Amino acid sequence: MKMNQAWKKHEVDIKPGTIISGKWHKYRYIVKKRLGRGAVGSVYLCDLNGKQVALKISDKSTSMTMEVNVLKSLKKVQGSHLGPCLLDVDDWEVTRNTKYSFYVMEYLHGETMSSFISRNGDEWIGVFMMQLLDDLERLHQAGWVFGDFKTENLIVLSSPPKVRWIDVGGTTQIGRAIKEYTEFYDRGYWGLGSRRAEPSYDLFAFVMVFLNIYYPKRFDRGSQPKATLFKRLDDVKQLRMYRNNLKDALLGKYKTSGQMKGEITKTLQAIRASRKSRRGTGKSVPKGAPFVETGGIFLIALFYYLSSLLLP
Repeated sequence: MKMNQAWKKHEVDIKPGTIISGKWHKYRYIVKKRLGRGAVGSVYLCDLNGKQVALKISDKSTSMTMEVNVLKSLKKVQGSHLGPCLLDVDDWEVTRNTKYSFYVMEYLHGETMSSFISRNGDEWIGVFMMQLLDDLERLHQAGWVFGDFKTENLIVLSSPPKVRWIDVGGTTQIGRAIKEYTEFYDRGYWGLGSRRAEPSYDLFAFVMVFLNIYYPKRFDRGSQPKATLFKRLDDVKQLRMYRNNLKDALLGKYKTSGQMKGEITKTLQAIRASRKSRRGTGKSVPKGAPFVETGGIFLIALFYYLSSLLLP
């Protein structure tokens, strides 16, 4: 991960069993384990009166305040939980001269998209694409760009399967410079755009998220970054039916997430119609062709996508 300026990780190393007592609200959180660390602080799994929560803590109070404001803003976005629910904001006074800021979120327990798709099949790619594009559209309409959009910041919950965002630390107001990014997902690193916070920045990272599923070790940009990306995308048969849409996103041709979602929907509809046409004429469909791979993808995607909209 990198930022648009040099930064130093402000890590707070807390041992399991430690009790973090809020100075103002007096809640007592028992630390269970560290879940992750980043540019601003560390996140811990904690117990609050028998309930599991995620607590982020740092000595960078200004940055923490910004993240809290982002979570509060996302909470106001109608019809969707774009980030984890904010539960508490407080300070932990260890000594008279040592104080940390922290905020507490709901703990989202699930699995990575890579793991879920590996277990349940590639049909779910379309499901997650539709859902994520819809979520991104809501975020962008609210005036924000995710910024550090990557697989590590996404988790799949069950019943029905739904992707949730677990870290909004890189979220940036539209029009400003991206404050936090990871090179592999950053269009600036690939020489395919600026680091200005705009919907197309997130859409580039959106493509990289799905590429990362099939290239878990990632890959270097090489001497011709654009050619490298296109070649890697062409080599993933599971993304074949979306290939043109994903290339357009890499090139910044979509101005909104809704526009890209609409184009992917058209692609799925066209494949489904072509498949029906082939069946109607009695022509055989080549084994391994996109038509066969699609099968009931459109209907599956539509069903689970609509089901996810019913979730709180």
